[in-house]
Amino acid sequence: MRALIVDDEPLARRGVVLRLKKFKDVEIVGECEDGPSAVEKILTLAPDVVFLDVQMPGMDGFEVLRTIPRENLPSVIFLTAYEQHALRAFEVHALDYLLKPVDDDRFRVALQRARMVGDHQSKLPEEIEWIAAAGDYAELHGSGRSHLIRETMNALEGKLDPAQFFRIHRSRIVRAKCIRELCPIDNREYLVKLSDGSEHRSSRSYADHLDSWLSSAKR
Repeated sequence: MRALIVDDEPLARRGVVLRLKKFKDVEIVGECEDGPSAVEKILTLAPDVVFLDVQMPGMDGFEVLRTIPRENLPSVIFLTAYEQHALRAFEVHALDYLLKPVDDDRFRVALQRARMVGDHQSKLPEEIEWIAAAGDYAELHGSGRSHLIRETMNALEGKLDPAQFFRIHRSRIVRAKCIRELCPIDNREYLVKLSDGSEHRSSRSYADHLDSWLSSAKR
């Protein structure tokens, strides 16, 4: 798990570094002392989790999150000396909220939450059959179950293997091997029937994806 530490206080950053070094599965990819550099590091380093201070000069932690595109947002654990920001932190889907001075046990719990999120998402592509957009979230369907994650369709499309998954509609991504039947509707649109019995309408905007799949299936 790749971690970025953002805090304007050197001693606070040092404290997080020392705690993280106790965990062999965590790699510290960088440290930042202000908001603008945090935005740059998040976009260039793509960390799995960010330990983010709330109050910093120039740009606070919430402004950092507003600046970063939703598809590039990592898991966020807020670090602050002020309790009053807790509700706002969870409104922006922070993974956890730690008060300074940080308690070792609470820190361990927060890190475990980040680890579980990473493990969960890494395992999901193995069982995904199709994905549906759900506002700011995405529904992952597979093995008779569904999972809701905070991720955009564009971000998911970029993370999935294009040899196994492709988009058939702005709100649908399907696994190629799960397609059982294509029923033409009109003007290069199809009703796509999957092995789990679900049916999904494709759109003309993504017709090339289905045409490519048809060509490969005929070989």
